[in-house]
Amino acid sequence: MVEYKLDCLYEACPIPLLKALKQLEKMKIGDILIMHTDHNCSIVNVVEWTKKQGHYIDYVEIVEGEWEIYIEKAR
Repeated sequence: MVEYKLDCLYEACPIPLLKALKQLEKMKIGDILIMHTDHNCSIVNVVEWTKKQGHYIDYVEIVEGEWEIYIEKAR
């Protein structure tokens, strides 16, 4: 398992989702992508897309208005 970090601070949708898609294509099953974002629509868009694709996802608000989204590539 390898962890990849993706800085999406100050980027509005759909940029964080597009960056995540590009990074996930390069990753192997079981690898983890950690996205750092401050745009709450990223939570909605990335979580919805990730679930539809069958990957595992979780997120946590690390400070007020900033989140880390954890995506484990499942397929």
